[in-house]
Amino acid sequence: MYGDRRPGGRNYRWTLGAGGRSAAVNAAINLYTVRDLDEPLPDLLERVARVGYDGVEFAGLDVDPEAVREKLDELDLAATAAHVPIETLEEEFEATVDRYRTLNCERIAVPYLEESAFASSESVDETARRLDELGERLASQGLELHYHNHDHEFVDLEETTGFEALTERSSVGLELDLGWIEAAGADPVGLLERYADRVSLVHCKDTRSGTPVELGEGDLAIEACLDAAREAGVEWLIYEHDAPDDPTESLETGVRTLRRQL
Repeated sequence: MYGDRRPGGRNYRWTLGAGGRSAAVNAAINLYTVRDLDEPLPDLLERVARVGYDGVEFAGLDVDPEAVREKLDELDLAATAAHVPIETLEEEFEATVDRYRTLNCERIAVPYLEESAFASSESVDETARRLDELGERLASQGLELHYHNHDHEFVDLEETTGFEALTERSSVGLELDLGWIEAAGADPVGLLERYADRVSLVHCKDTRSGTPVELGEGDLAIEACLDAAREAGVEWLIYEHDAPDDPTESLETGVRTLRRQL
């Protein structure tokens, strides 16, 4: 394994040696992590680039996408993906496509669905139908749809779970959130291996007894998870903390912890 160091000290692009699946692994941050920082998006992007991330995942965008695109280009940051609520995709499809195309953002992730969407086999059928319909519409526009899990998708449905049922009935990509998988009592390494062909985005989140904590301070086996992510050919490791005590410190802790593990 070897690293390709980028200007500015970023060194997250790694490839696998003999016997592994060739992959470039990059580090990004979901901007939801730093939503409480009171500063304009361009300044926030500068902060993200300065500490060493390769890309950002958007969690809402209420500013001019052309200006954001120019800033991303200036900073050599990739628009890794965007979290967009399913209702926004259904009701504002064309505007959403235009917004993220402008950013060269090719991946859209539905960030959350209510527990009721996984409460029964019938509800999972409906959830899969909605996601696949949107996935087909986005694919016709050159974009990909992914689903980002929490812990409630792993509800027991007799011989399977809501999450497993969804993966069987829907063909959309999976943005596996490792921390929520751990919190659900499931196996993040096993799921990375099982769904390797459907996972290009991974949320590197840590939890302790179901509560989000700083990466490396919880129950997640980070080294084993990142090894599995590389083996699976995951392209982006995306740091996220749902409720950091200090967003500035968390921003730096996330990239530092990923660097140490990679």
